[in-house]
Amino acid sequence: MGTLLRSGALHRLQTRQVMAALEGEHCDGGGLLLRVSAASAAWVFRYSAPSGRRREMGLGPCERYSAPAAGASLVQARDRAAKARGMLAEVPPRDPIEERQRLREEARREDAERRAAKTSEAATLARCARDYHARVIEPHRSAKHGREWLASLERLMPAPIWKASVASIEAPRLLDAMAGLYRRVPETASRMRQRLEAVFDDAIFRGLCQSNPAVALRRKVRELAKSRTVQSHRALRWADVPGLVRSLRGQPGIAARALEFGLLCASRTGEIIGARWSEFDLEARTWTVSAERMKGGEAHTVPLSDRALSILEELRGLGGQWVFPSPSRPTQPLSNMAMLTLLRRMGYSDRTTVHGLCRASFSTWANETGAARPDVVEAALAHREGDRIRAAYNRAQFAGERRKLLGAWADFCEGRTTGADVIALHAVAA
Repeated sequence: MGTLLRSGALHRLQTRQVMAALEGEHCDGGGLLLRVSAASAAWVFRYSAPSGRRREMGLGPCERYSAPAAGASLVQARDRAAKARGMLAEVPPRDPIEERQRLREEARREDAERRAAKTSEAATLARCARDYHARVIEPHRSAKHGREWLASLERLMPAPIWKASVASIEAPRLLDAMAGLYRRVPETASRMRQRLEAVFDDAIFRGLCQSNPAVALRRKVRELAKSRTVQSHRALRWADVPGLVRSLRGQPGIAARALEFGLLCASRTGEIIGARWSEFDLEARTWTVSAERMKGGEAHTVPLSDRALSILEELRGLGGQWVFPSPSRPTQPLSNMAMLTLLRRMGYSDRTTVHGLCRASFSTWANETGAARPDVVEAALAHREGDRIRAAYNRAQFAGERRKLLGAWADFCEGRTTGADVIALHAVAA
């Protein structure tokens, strides 16, 4: 049990004694002391702790500038000393200093929990997504991708989820909110789920929530996908491509040159219309599309066929930074609708899209004729390889094969070879 030092009669000091006390220690009884120094005066409670240690606990300063102040300070010090003596008298006894520290730590913890709860409530999904977008997406992605990344979430996420705190959103609730999106716009919904997964991961890292409900949706999303039919881009039969190219050669304008160039390079619409002269090395016969302009986020080098080079030579005199500038606004790139409008004018829009023509027709031709190994075809299409080491190796090893593949594709598009020729040549090479 804890014991008091200098126990005895209590309340020995009077107000006037407190005011007049000189330097030293003045006992009030029951372990309560008034300690006076040249600079200050303070109350001290001296006792033996339950552990047997001799301890002193400060009870605060002693105010002595007036009789009322000194009297009030004395009463307050006696109250505090009485509480400390009560703790020591308990069974089992409590150490007053340790108890004070415990209460302070508990108060700090409760305050921290209140602050965290307040921060968590303020950390809505909308705020977390916008913050992540500003810190991670906007500085490292193209302006167009950055706008689309956030716009789809702001436009399509139901308000009750979008404005809820990230800590309160559970997987079933998120699935209910997104199920309709998967039925209406499955591809967009899939991209949104991936973006939400990144946002929740970031929120977990920052201590704003404990789990990632978007990750838990993966399996459920696959179950939803089984009930829907995936529609691919319309693509022209590869056997009909040479006929389209002949018709295309007779079309005037930049859109016609851009469409043929994209077809020869198996490129996406954005890559074609955003092409800059600075991306080309005509001596090396290559076109390198920067990582920020590629869907997979990795730079892609395209070997150029003779016909692709001749198209570039034809357009060099236009000047400016864009290879395919807008006819009406030369300082801007070609509109992303220009090539589709051309297909409509030529009577092909009901048979193919630009994407389907430039990529799906090429892919089907290459795979069905065996023009190259599947890995080479995928590399030519810039499909992202999951294994980064394997991807780097493939890019290095497939350069020559990709050049031959796109050269053979150019020959086929111009009608110099047929599908049977490609199959026969591939069989001989094998």
